[in-house]
Amino acid sequence: MDDAAQARLDSNGLPAEPRGQSRLTGSVIKWAIVLSVGVGIALTPIPAGITVQSWRLLAIFAATIVGCVLRPIAGGAMVLLGITAIAISGALPIRDALGGYADPIVWLVLAAFFISRAMIKTGLGRRIAYVFIRTIGHHSLGLAYALISTDFLLASIIPSTGARSGGVVFPIAKSLSEAYESRPGPTAGRLGAFLMVLLYQCDVIICATFLTGQASNILIAKFAQQVTGIELTYTSWLLGAIVPGLISLIVVPQLLYRVFPPEIKRTPAAAEFARQELQRLGRMKREEKILLAVFIVVAVMWMIRGLAGAIPSLATAIPSARFVEFVTYLSKLDYSIPPLIGVCALLLTGVLSWDDIISERGAWDVFIWYGGLVRMAEALGETGITKRFAETAAAFTTGWTWWLALGALLLIYFYAHYGFASITAHATAMYTPFLVVILAAGAPPYLAVLSLAYFSNLDASLTHYGTTPAPIYFGAGYVKQRTWWLLGLLVSVPNILIWTIFGFGWWKILGWW
Repeated sequence: MDDAAQARLDSNGLPAEPRGQSRLTGSVIKWAIVLSVGVGIALTPIPAGITVQSWRLLAIFAATIVGCVLRPIAGGAMVLLGITAIAISGALPIRDALGGYADPIVWLVLAAFFISRAMIKTGLGRRIAYVFIRTIGHHSLGLAYALISTDFLLASIIPSTGARSGGVVFPIAKSLSEAYESRPGPTAGRLGAFLMVLLYQCDVIICATFLTGQASNILIAKFAQQVTGIELTYTSWLLGAIVPGLISLIVVPQLLYRVFPPEIKRTPAAAEFARQELQRLGRMKREEKILLAVFIVVAVMWMIRGLAGAIPSLATAIPSARFVEFVTYLSKLDYSIPPLIGVCALLLTGVLSWDDIISERGAWDVFIWYGGLVRMAEALGETGITKRFAETAAAFTTGWTWWLALGALLLIYFYAHYGFASITAHATAMYTPFLVVILAAGAPPYLAVLSLAYFSNLDASLTHYGTTPAPIYFGAGYVKQRTWWLLGLLVSVPNILIWTIFGFGWWKILGWW
């Protein structure tokens, strides 16, 4: 595949199908697979103890997930079809089928997408990136770390990887590569190929580090709570991930710098470029200052929400009853409220207009599929089917020690991502069943919940279609598919080792298992 062909990707990051008859044929085949999965399950004899409605729900849910993977139509449209089918078939009443759109988690994600829109509109994201580049961008590895640091900071509140990578980090990386005469083709190895691979691999690690690292993490947290009762708050997710996450962000760049080094090692012009861009941007505008304040306030409110257990100690340390009462009130707010407050503040101050809100297509697309999948998965968990699956699957690990079962199932879960074009589809299809089976094998609940949650993100490193930023970086045409896959497989090894050895050890120190 030549460089031009590499850049022609579909919405999954896969090579686009030719137009015309072959494209129609491909769509027909995909629909045939989707329908055969749904009809096949529906016609299978229903196990004892499972209702007809529950079995129909399973059939439609499975067909919807397969549709989200194959994508004969857009993912949001696929989920909408699934919700409609659930209502028509009587698997759920229509009010119940649409109940996911009233879930606060869905509105949290929607609001966070609007904040990311403001980050791009005001230019604050670019300013942050240029500050990092001016400071540590004198070397190619330092330049990469400057862009990684930008992604890391933005991920603390922005779950849209498309906005962070596509709207902020990628354009700057591409501009800097071209400034050093590194373009797809013979000059790709000068700088661009290294940056594209490294920035994507580190973005995947950053996705795993924050609850807001990517949109599906909040969905994963909900699955975990439904099965185990463990609440993964913003703070607990970050606390569990920070040690293995930082180690991965140190090891992976160093590894890629050695096995896939750029030809250009020193980049003094990058720091100068950043300095000039900051001069061109001028002093921070009113809109940027407001957005930065909103960014900080929302992050602090989320952290307070996750530190509810520390309030008695705070009351002892700070004698002000009013202050403690205020912090207690904040700790009880639902996670969706801080970003909604932030969006309202941006609207009232004119940083965002209503046109910005209604024209944010990515946010509304996520709202449709996210709300639908939340309710489908929740309803399926209430049927008892996942419990029955766990009881059956647990037989395969009978006699195994829990750590051996955990290790084997984690590896299967991780490398199964070769078959998925999104973290959401993978986690929705496999997180709950694998979690239930691992728990049935006797693994400590926190260990099972966290390892599967973080692996749900890290496994996206494997392919050029693993999650949203993958086709953005791969589609730039700097790296051939074979190289991308080999490097993804290589990086998966230290990531797995770091997040199991150091991660498990860190969680043990925290007393979580």
